[in-house]
Amino acid sequence: MRGAQDMVGASDFIADLEMKVAQQLHSQRVGYLLGAGSSYLNGNGYPFAFELWDLIKTSISDTAKRDAIQAKLDGGASGIEQALDLLDDGGANDTPYRHLVTAALADLFMTKKPSLDHHCEFVRRMAQRADPHVKVFSLNYDPLIERAAERERVRIVDGFLGTEHSYFNASVFEERIGLIRGTHKGRQFDETVRPVHLLKLHGSLGWYECPTNGVRRCSFDLALPPSAKRLMMPPQRRKANETMMPPYAALWSTFRGCLGHNSAPINRLVCIGYGFADEHVNAVIEAALARTDFTLLIFTKALKNEAWSRWSAKANVIVVTETQCSIKGQMGTGHPDLWSFERLGKEV
Repeated sequence: MRGAQDMVGASDFIADLEMKVAQQLHSQRVGYLLGAGSSYLNGNGYPFAFELWDLIKTSISDTAKRDAIQAKLDGGASGIEQALDLLDDGGANDTPYRHLVTAALADLFMTKKPSLDHHCEFVRRMAQRADPHVKVFSLNYDPLIERAAERERVRIVDGFLGTEHSYFNASVFEERIGLIRGTHKGRQFDETVRPVHLLKLHGSLGWYECPTNGVRRCSFDLALPPSAKRLMMPPQRRKANETMMPPYAALWSTFRGCLGHNSAPINRLVCIGYGFADEHVNAVIEAALARTDFTLLIFTKALKNEAWSRWSAKANVIVVTETQCSIKGQMGTGHPDLWSFERLGKEV
């Protein structure tokens, strides 16, 4: 008898969860944060962070530096990013370890051409939303969103202007596209296009900094100019300083403003495939939760125990994972697929 009651209770919880998630996803002023799970594509896309080192270490020819990174991992570093941070002296300049790793990551990523079907669905839906200039924040380096938008002819604003070696200009996030029409009230501006704003908070494949030409973006599968450094995987230990430099200054300022009290703050942040392991990101999100009109939605296959304990009990947070879920502090069973990008891309 108890088992039947539990089944009914679980069924009711899942129905309530799906209803509340749908309400939130279809509300206004929704922003999105994409983590590695949104690019994994059931193993057919880009790898998770914990897989990266095993995939690239043999391509790092400097054995001394490769061994130094491996030693940090063997000594308890939680992943390649933390290992690099432990090797970072905290100074103003990047260390050679990070350059070697980002170059190897770029070589790995440039060989991948996964299906764009799910991301095409996602960007189509972003472009159709009533919200003006939907904000999509991404922690990923891959070009899936950009390639999908190009295929679907959806206009994306990512902060860059130009053609072969685009230059960064944060003012494009403030621009509006439209026509000036003559009416009986005089000349009026009609906004005709509302691009999706894509802000890649950790940099991207194709982004680089040139000593003479500054921050640039080239084709995702193009080699960088000599002496240029890739803008990927910014240091955690120096991330507060890194965000004061272009292009990170403008991107992180917009992220904090959208979750805070800028002229048009978002009221809901939908996090897809992010495991909440980056404290620099978490601090911005946690500050937003002090707002009474803000809701956080977390969709990821799994959360570590610390992350689950930290976020699931909060009154304005919904968490959906494969094994357990919570609705604003009410705990319940997991969901078979509502956490996945493949499903959410059809429902946002």
